[in-house]
Amino acid sequence: MAPYARVTTGMNGLDEILNSLQMGDNVVLQVDDIADYKRFVDPYVKASMAAGRRVVYMRFANHAPLLDEREVSRVCVLNANRGFESFSTEVHNIIRDEGRDVFYVFDSLSDLLLAWATDLMIGNFFVITCPYLFELNTVAYFALLRSRHSFKTVARIRETTQVLLDIYNQEGRICVHPLKAWKRYTPTMFLPHILEGDKFVPILNSADAANILSFLTDKNATSGVRNLDYWERIFLSAARISDNPDAAEEKQDMVETLSRVMIGRETRMLALVKEYFRLEDLLEIKKRLIGTGFIGGKSVGMLLARNILHKDPTFDWNAELEMHDSFYIGSDIFYSYMVQNGWWKLLMAQKTEEGYFEVARELQHKMLHGVFPDEVKEQFQLMLEYYGQAPIIVRSSSLLEDAFGNAFAGKYESYFCVNQGTPEERYRNFEDAVRKIFASTMNEDALTYRLQRGMANQDEQMALLVQRVSGSHRNAFFFPDLAGVGLSYNTFVWQKGMDPKAGMLRIVFGLGTRAVNRVENDYPRIVALDAPLTKPYARQEDVRRFSQREVDLLNLCDNDFQSLSADTLLSTEIEEHLDLIASRDEAAAEYLRASGREVRDTWIITFDELLSSTPFAQTMARLLKTLESIYRYPVDIEFTVNFDMQGKARINLLQCRPFQTKGHYSRVELPEKLPKTKILLKQEANFMGGSVYQAISRIIYVDPQGYTKLDLSQKYELARLVGKLNRQIGRREAMPTILLGPGRWGTTTPAMGVPVTFSEINNITAIGEIAYQDGSLIPDLSFGTHFFQDMVEMDIFYMAIYPENDGVIFNSSWLKKQPNILGDLMPEDTRFAEVLRVCDVRAKDLRLLSNIVTQEMISFFGK
Repeated sequence: MAPYARVTTGMNGLDEILNSLQMGDNVVLQVDDIADYKRFVDPYVKASMAAGRRVVYMRFANHAPLLDEREVSRVCVLNANRGFESFSTEVHNIIRDEGRDVFYVFDSLSDLLLAWATDLMIGNFFVITCPYLFELNTVAYFALLRSRHSFKTVARIRETTQVLLDIYNQEGRICVHPLKAWKRYTPTMFLPHILEGDKFVPILNSADAANILSFLTDKNATSGVRNLDYWERIFLSAARISDNPDAAEEKQDMVETLSRVMIGRETRMLALVKEYFRLEDLLEIKKRLIGTGFIGGKSVGMLLARNILHKDPTFDWNAELEMHDSFYIGSDIFYSYMVQNGWWKLLMAQKTEEGYFEVARELQHKMLHGVFPDEVKEQFQLMLEYYGQAPIIVRSSSLLEDAFGNAFAGKYESYFCVNQGTPEERYRNFEDAVRKIFASTMNEDALTYRLQRGMANQDEQMALLVQRVSGSHRNAFFFPDLAGVGLSYNTFVWQKGMDPKAGMLRIVFGLGTRAVNRVENDYPRIVALDAPLTKPYARQEDVRRFSQREVDLLNLCDNDFQSLSADTLLSTEIEEHLDLIASRDEAAAEYLRASGREVRDTWIITFDELLSSTPFAQTMARLLKTLESIYRYPVDIEFTVNFDMQGKARINLLQCRPFQTKGHYSRVELPEKLPKTKILLKQEANFMGGSVYQAISRIIYVDPQGYTKLDLSQKYELARLVGKLNRQIGRREAMPTILLGPGRWGTTTPAMGVPVTFSEINNITAIGEIAYQDGSLIPDLSFGTHFFQDMVEMDIFYMAIYPENDGVIFNSSWLKKQPNILGDLMPEDTRFAEVLRVCDVRAKDLRLLSNIVTQEMISFFGK
């Protein structure tokens, strides 16, 4: 193997100690003061520039600049406050673009503590950057301030770097003590050396050595606190301030400091935290935090909402709320998982335009099989021992999640751990859940969401929220009495006279998964909080048809999440407060009686009694309005309810986030007395998306009758074809498109509708779900679900179309007469031309108008 090329440090004496530097060297200097680091940087830079080398200065610290633009080839100004991933990615890209044989100077790595707060991330940064520099045959200088870092961090850096030097300044005398010099050795190399003139003289005499080393020992002697991670030091300081009753101002300052390192960077959320969190609240979070870093958006939203309610002077929320029992897994663990499993280079490849989706698939697979450090495993184990065999749920809580304007609803995974079996089995299941959630950061829907909202390059660390599942044991099962989602603004009122500002609920019996997901052939109870007993359907015979048929629960015997028949479950007398949850099915009883069969109680889950005879609806309306008033923004919550021994509903607030309601307070005037031949669609209510006035360029129409005749594989093929047409649209502003089809878009069951994913319809302007006489193809007014959140956030207008209903005009015959340009756009898919039509309507001057105030909408031709 050829020897490494030698280069100078610019200091003859230091070259003699180290036998010069070698290409590929990363040189770390531990110093007490930045001035001592600069004393070594200056000659290195001057010699390198004189030799015609390209020298790049990485400028990111708060200390005074080491160099200016006249002294080096390039100065790169970086912002570490943007986060670890953004900063590290920018450094990686600069190094990549600069290429081989470049010389670098980095500011003091210790200054990164001000931005990241943890030694762990500084160690991670060095571990990913140093090998990349070595690979490109560079030379780079780094500095660490002594005693600012934990022993473990310094050990990681020592293990990774090629050269590590301790630099001391003894009353003006410079001492260099080499601690590591890779692939070089002399008998005196690792002795302390004193600078005399331009020479570094090794300390060979025992008396001098004792004197110098005694000074170094005293200088390096630190208390236990000084050798702690910076993160631990600021929390020790916070605990001392918390114990001081006279330190009100210091406490508030510390709240702001801890919020910046543990809560997040979003300014509006930080302002709310400053107002509603005490220092003691943040210290309580720290007690239940595994690892370091941010706790993520979902955790912050849940804790903030609870604090807002507890501080409400107008109402006793303590009497209404169930306590939460949560742990938090810090965001730093996510990146450490990536770094320590050797996937950082793959992540950098995923950050490129060409690798954004392609490399993500490979990375997602690898993330399902990574290994966690022993110290993290130990903390996981202690948490699981705390919960014992109580069921828990592991939930995503990323940095960008649940923020103003970015809900990420359903984009990342959450997993129930029923938590039965041996300690080893329970631990294995928990660790698998963590891996799956980490890997979900690379799923296509999440990546598409981030790309479309301009967040593809933002820091997106995944923290986790671990919660005790709210509910109670019922024989072999565990679940709450009810669960659901609540919106402080009802974007989909279904009847004139309803007030959108009153809010709404979507509630189910059992676990709330059936409330947040679109579940096939199953209907949660929708509650308009200003008219809680008014259902979205008019006929009494529809009560059973549009009711909840199955219940999600945890089976403790099978150690599994399951869905069971509501009829079966309710017939076992498993629910003590059945009268509040369900109504007797008198029609079914009459049918059994008339047919001469044994009459037994059968039930329909309606929650009618709960809504009519208890203050539950009024309490939830008050809760939503209280949160909305403080957020100054509509909110979306997830909750469970359990009845206590007196039958009182106790609410467990699981999640709260801002809810986007674009266009819901504006008004659009609709044209009057248009001839039917000019109307494509007209109806009252059953739409979502506020007041709009939108020109339409294209219609994609899936014929309901033709769709029902396709076999299963063809229905999936047609869904992929819709995705291809969606991608071909590109920017929705350039080609505003209406997508019309039977039943439910985004279903997982093709018999219920077209099984697209959200990334296959994300460029659509408006979506219509058409009710078809085949009974299974029914729109789902799924307000509050993740699919609903996607449409709201992406500003997709939604219509549930019932062509047979009075007052509805849907001109499908006109659609079928229009030229079908599918063959022009997708010539390989013309076999679907009888089922899927693509119509260019730019020449028709088609408009889509809606008025949220009058609850009217129309799509018509002409001005």
